[in-house]
Amino acid sequence: MAALLSSAALIMLAPAALADTPGRHPGFLHALSDLRAARWLILHRPGDARVSAHEDAAVQSIVAAISDIQRASIDDGKNLDDHPATDAPPSREGRLQRAQELLTQAHHDVNQKDDDPATYELKKVALKNIQVATHEVDGALWDAAHGR
Repeated sequence: MAALLSSAALIMLAPAALADTPGRHPGFLHALSDLRAARWLILHRPGDARVSAHEDAAVQSIVAAISDIQRASIDDGKNLDDHPATDAPPSREGRLQRAQELLTQAHHDVNQKDDDPATYELKKVALKNIQVATHEVDGALWDAAHGR
């Protein structure tokens, strides 16, 4: 009976232990969290039309990068629907700057050394999409600062 109970306990605790295991692509989950937060900040930034074209392009690139990273990490065994909590959003003026910081961090997370050739192309495309999003946020910040 004791052996049965300890076996049952091990079976019940195994998934919890695996949840904390980083897997083959731990940076991918961090990047997904950062990209989702950046997307939210850009989408919920109350502002005028002068920077919206850059914001729209940034969101499109972020969505593409999220898709690329999800496909690249599908075999990692992680729950891609797990959305870690993010910090409270910054003030209206700071949302684009915070989105820019998150995009920089996501780029760093995805660009970690990876020895899995199956993810190389998707990783490369995701990095390009993150770079495009960062460029568009830079443009939105410039337009906002210069009254365009």
